[in-house]
Amino acid sequence: MARSVLVTGGNRGIGLAIAREFAEAGDAVAVTYRSGQPPEGLFGVRCDVTSTAEVDAAFEKVEAEHGPVEVLVANAGITRDTLLPMMKEETFAEVVDANLTGAYRVARRATRGMLRLKRGRMVLISSVVAMLGAAGQSNYAASKAGMIGFARSVARELGSRGITVNVVAPGFVETDMTAELDPAHREQIRKSIPLGRYADAGEVARVVRFLAGDDAAYITGAVIPVDGGLGMGH
Repeated sequence: MARSVLVTGGNRGIGLAIAREFAEAGDAVAVTYRSGQPPEGLFGVRCDVTSTAEVDAAFEKVEAEHGPVEVLVANAGITRDTLLPMMKEETFAEVVDANLTGAYRVARRATRGMLRLKRGRMVLISSVVAMLGAAGQSNYAASKAGMIGFARSVARELGSRGITVNVVAPGFVETDMTAELDPAHREQIRKSIPLGRYADAGEVARVVRFLAGDDAAYITGAVIPVDGGLGMGH
């Protein structure tokens, strides 16, 4: 039976790959996006996850189209990389608000329908940087590490209601963003990955779909790395 799936930031990169993965499996998929156009073949809702009002409005549109959200993938996020001595407080706060507080906003709103249904799947998209850290990304790493504590706390709250909450931590993935990196830097990163390559976005998407499926019904509060071994030991 088709489920109502919502992927935030689902108009490009990893988010789009996740949305396509669910759609190909037969689910009714909606995506949020901040700018541009919605992806072809998917129900798109313009939404900035830093706005509670926009999050509420987006959920109302998705619920009217597909019914209560049964699977939430909190993927929307931004980077504002700056070394700490030069990082303004608003730059730190902006990234935490979009990535971490944004995940809180959509998870809180999704909980309403999931509690009524007495089932649900939440998957938060973190990053290998949450565990490893990265120079110039103290704001991004903090936001992605915060997702882990948030998800595990919500997993404990909602487990008895049939709702699982898990985290996927991708490493470096072939996307438009990584394609813009300096070739020498790309090669340096590649050499640091035990598997010796970047991930395909579909490899992340398939792990997310697994966590949202019946085979993962007894997995909650987990952090699943999809990073080619980059974060081993963390």
